[in-house]
Amino acid sequence: MARILIVDDEKMIRNVVKEYAEFEGYETAEAENGMEAVEICRKEDFDIIVMDIMMPRLDGYSAVKEIRKTKAIPVIMLSARGEEYDKLFGFEIGVDDYVVKPFSPKELMARIKAVLKRSEAKTQQMEVLRFDGLEINLTGREVIIDGTPAQLTPKEYDLLFYLVRNKGIALSREKLLEEVWGYDFYGDDRTVDTHIKMLRNSLGEYRTYIKTLRGMGYKFEA
Repeated sequence: MARILIVDDEKMIRNVVKEYAEFEGYETAEAENGMEAVEICRKEDFDIIVMDIMMPRLDGYSAVKEIRKTKAIPVIMLSARGEEYDKLFGFEIGVDDYVVKPFSPKELMARIKAVLKRSEAKTQQMEVLRFDGLEINLTGREVIIDGTPAQLTPKEYDLLFYLVRNKGIALSREKLLEEVWGYDFYGDDRTVDTHIKMLRNSLGEYRTYIKTLRGMGYKFEA
């Protein structure tokens, strides 16, 4: 079930979008300004954001820029203005679609479905996994930490990707040696432990996602 964050300073607009979205089976959360939206996105994950442009404290464009520093969440912008400049600026900063007020709630739902479908297809194609501020692009062999590309060694990438692909599964040192290093276990588990330590250092605050299983091995859990 997709989660939608509805951001608008007009409560009536939020209520209308919320009613139609929940009727379509989506989970919803609300924010009444851009600053609140940024704070919520730091703590929670969403599949799409419906964001008004003109709001107090922080406008929609600025909020999108801030959110995109750590999370690549699809965004549909709402605006009472329909000038071409506004749309072009929105697309330049990565907005996925643009709906002008007053709008048809049914049309907005259709656009939400279309954006979610495109996003899902892109994610599946690229194999991008996100765990809060940690983004792992399995296809592109890239790790982003809070919006900044991480510099990992080739073996750290291999180890992290194997752990992530087996998220929640207990993996012995023997299994990790066999699958990541490509050879059988001969009794020396220091190779795995040393690389786990290096990987944790590279992940910074997200090091806690790699759990130690005493007497056995490790697992990735977020």
